[in-house]
Amino acid sequence: MPIVSLQQSDIHYKFDDFDKKETIVFSNSLGCDISMWDENIEPLKNHFNVLRYDTRGHGKSSINQDEVSVKDLAEDVIELLDHLRLDRVIFCGLSMGGLIGQYLGIHFPDRFSKIIMSNTAAKIGTAEGWNSRIKQVNEFGLSSILKGTAERWFTDIYRSKNPEKVNQILEIFALNSLRGYTACCAAVRDADFREDLQQINVPTLIICGTKDSVTTVTDGNFMQNKIPFAKQVSLVAAHLSNKERPVEFSTYIIHFSEQ
Repeated sequence: MPIVSLQQSDIHYKFDDFDKKETIVFSNSLGCDISMWDENIEPLKNHFNVLRYDTRGHGKSSINQDEVSVKDLAEDVIELLDHLRLDRVIFCGLSMGGLIGQYLGIHFPDRFSKIIMSNTAAKIGTAEGWNSRIKQVNEFGLSSILKGTAERWFTDIYRSKNPEKVNQILEIFALNSLRGYTACCAAVRDADFREDLQQINVPTLIICGTKDSVTTVTDGNFMQNKIPFAKQVSLVAAHLSNKERPVEFSTYIIHFSEQ
């Protein structure tokens, strides 16, 4: 899979051109990489070309800063689209990727026909909480938060029925660059779009997990009420709803794209 050198980092991506009219771009959650979308490709490939990329400091994408902003991460997306000569696409981001989607919807509306924000919020967590996590992983490593990560990301039922899938994504999490993870923790910590959501005039779909304790249905309701052209749906899932409910998640995207 290719790597493109942008102004601030080298971005690893995979572009599956299925010879479709529309392209959808997937933006990963904090601590994940492009593999988090693997189970969504099969349901979507008959409808879209699919572009996946590793957010700066994740997977095989590099990072050269100790802290970044959501603005930085969003501009990586625009540079990648320019590199691939993709003018107008659908964007789908989960959690941190959803924050990136909010920034893109506010500042680059002409580049997106539709935006999907999954398991995210206008403001995720508190500064104290993020600073505490940064301190913990710097002192004890990413492996020190694996148990809590699994509990936030997946419901008890999913973890008991799919231990191999859970372990696989936790292994990816643990292999992340510590610098990349903490830099993006700072990006999530500092992002706050509560006063800006009404500027998004791109048709938007908000996907929530009814068992998500990180970004709740209430957070989704807030976003839907603020964004002029927003719809909201829910899945019985925790934070990584696309992994717990890949077919339903993909079906919502397909239906939304047809509206």
